[in-house]
Amino acid sequence: MAKESAGILLYRRREGSGLEVLLVHPGGPFWAKKDAGAWSIPKGELAPGEAPEARARIEFEEELGAPLAGTLLPLAAIRQAGGKRVHAFAVEGDFDPAMLRSNTFSMEWPPRSGKREEFPEVDRAAWFDLTAARTKINPGQLPLLEQLAALLG
Repeated sequence: MAKESAGILLYRRREGSGLEVLLVHPGGPFWAKKDAGAWSIPKGELAPGEAPEARARIEFEEELGAPLAGTLLPLAAIRQAGGKRVHAFAVEGDFDPAMLRSNTFSMEWPPRSGKREEFPEVDRAAWFDLTAARTKINPGQLPLLEQLAALLG
C-alpha cells in the first residue's frame, strides 16, 4: 500500500514580485549537494486514520519550528513518482527563513561506519516566486504550484 503524507503550501503576495511560496530543503547528507528538484513543501507521513489537516499543521511546526496560523485551503491530492499520495493545503502567511528550527533525525553516517549522526529534517527554507519554485520543487509536487496559481488567479 502506498504511503500518504500531508503538508502545507505557504504563500504570500509581495509587491513587485507577486506570488511567492515557501519551500524547504531536506537535511542530511543525501540531499546536501542537491538543489534543483530537491525542495518540497513541509510535509510528513500520515498515521492510519489520522486527519490530513492535523498532520499538515504538525509537520509545519516540527519542520520549521513555528506554529501555523490561518485557514487551510485544500488542494487536490497528488501522487508522486514513487507512489506516495500527498494531501496539501494552501495557507496565506509569512515566515522568516532565518527563524528555522527543524526537528532532527538520526542515521548511520558514514554508511557502514557504526556511527550515528543527527541531522535536521529540514536544513533551510526559502521564499521563491512561482517561476523559481517550479525549478526548485520536487517534480512530483509541481502540480501543487499549478493548483495554487489557478486558485489565486
